[in-house]
Amino acid sequence: MADTLTAMQTRSRPYHHGDLRAALLARAEETLRERGPAALSLRELARDLGVSHNAPSRHFKDKEALLDALALGGYERMTEAMLASQDDAGESCREKLEAVVRAYVGFSLDNAALLDLMCSVKKDAQASAALLEAGRRWTELIEGLMLEGQRQGEVREGPLEWIGIPVFATLHGFADLAATGMIAPEAAERGLDEAIAFILRGCAPDGRA
Repeated sequence: MADTLTAMQTRSRPYHHGDLRAALLARAEETLRERGPAALSLRELARDLGVSHNAPSRHFKDKEALLDALALGGYERMTEAMLASQDDAGESCREKLEAVVRAYVGFSLDNAALLDLMCSVKKDAQASAALLEAGRRWTELIEGLMLEGQRQGEVREGPLEWIGIPVFATLHGFADLAATGMIAPEAAERGLDEAIAFILRGCAPDGRA
């Protein structure tokens, strides 16, 4: 009887784990990196962290909510890295653009599985407004640099949308090729230099490439 009462009291105690949400996200990102999104399970995360199987539901109603939160955190970290790259960049648009491109590619190489998830979840019709906003923020950072470059005469005139399309295509394409191993690691640095030069030539005013 005493053992039964003790077990009942244990089950009724409030759960304490510090920041469970952060712990779930950290473990989920490890699983994503090691085994891919298909391996993610709220029940398995609970088991890994030594908590009850329903504890994660206090923070994420289902797996989709967990993926959304992972992607949101990824976009926030990537944007922070890109913003931080501007601290040591030069004054010209070309120097600032080069720094932000290197920051994006660096994040992509360090977080290949997460970046893939970020892109796929953002396209989902059920993506949250916060995620969509975070997904726009990093592109707006680059667009802002290009707009400033136009004002300074370092970026060619014309609709920013059409100037930006080849920039983003080159940037994301190179990052994806490098992250998936299509570009050998020993060639990645030289390849990045060439990709940046290609972007800058494409943005330069006529006759100044």
